Amino acid sequence: MTSNIEVIALSGGVGGAKLVSGLAKTLDPTRLLVIANTGDDFVHLGLHVSPDIDSIVYGTTGRNHPVNGWGRADETWNFMEMIAECGGETWFQLGDGDLALHVLRSDWLRQGKSLSAVTCDLAAALGVPFRLLPMTDDSVSTIVESDAGRLPLQTYFVREQCRPKAKGFTYQGADQAVAQPQFLEALEDPALRAVVICPSNPYLSIDPILVLPDVREALAATRAPIIAVSPIVGGQALKGPTAKIMAELGFEPSAAAIANHYGDLIDGFLLDEADSAERDQVLDREVEVRSAPIVMNSPKDQAVLAREVMRFADERQPA
Repeated sequence: MTSNIEVIALSGGVGGAKLVSGLAKTLDPTRLLVIANTGDDFVHLGLHVSPDIDSIVYGTTGRNHPVNGWGRADETWNFMEMIAECGGETWFQLGDGDLALHVLRSDWLRQGKSLSAVTCDLAAALGVPFRLLPMTDDSVSTIVESDAGRLPLQTYFVREQCRPKAKGFTYQGADQAVAQPQFLEALEDPALRAVVICPSNPYLSIDPILVLPDVREALAATRAPIIAVSPIVGGQALKGPTAKIMAELGFEPSAAAIANHYGDLIDGFLLDEADSAERDQVLDREVEVRSAPIVMNSPKDQAVLAREVMRFADERQPA
């Protein structure tokens, strides 16, 4: 089923969706497998919400909000206005169009479909040209250990707007979850060209994938080069609280610190040209570090970065 996969991308959030969009335009999209983080999935108002999956769907089909990056463009808010009028919780905003995905997802899950099957059906209906799958069909919840206590990710990220000081992270349920079988199968294919770790928050978007049973072992065993792209440029996060979290955990918010976080898992690391001086700060000398323009402000930028990532991966192919 996965023998035709050329590239696997690990993604979460807006930055990941941007690079995925570039990869889908640069490669044959039918040979691209995207594994989405689901550690920030949660049930809200009785609905199963998959924020990272939906960011990828919206971002790669031209439906995403052009300013926020997340959510839908041209959204309306009648549902939330009625929720507020009735005295319900409004801290997590569900637009009217966005709501349709959550209603269908929740209904299909209640009917016994797996999250993978639901995701494939929704992606196909909305014109996603590549294979999009959740990291697992089991429930995994990212918990932020903070000075305000243990906070589920959406509580920390949306309701509390990342204000609490992060002290660490746990991934509840990960040790009992089954990693996406098609992901593990594709990693074994000797024809696999590359694994790309998108410029997503490593703690909130990528680590939940990596802590699943058998994933690190499968990544270590794959013949394909693993290339990570920095989500930090000039000490600042491209999007979200990555830099704040790193500082609170005692790490300098830098591209080199991201590379050192992934360590010997990766074969190559791509940082921005503005951070070229940080190359020597990457501790693992087996990891090749290159610089390129990695800020993606347009579809053209996305395609340029995708081509650079693939050029890097091809040059890191084993002999």
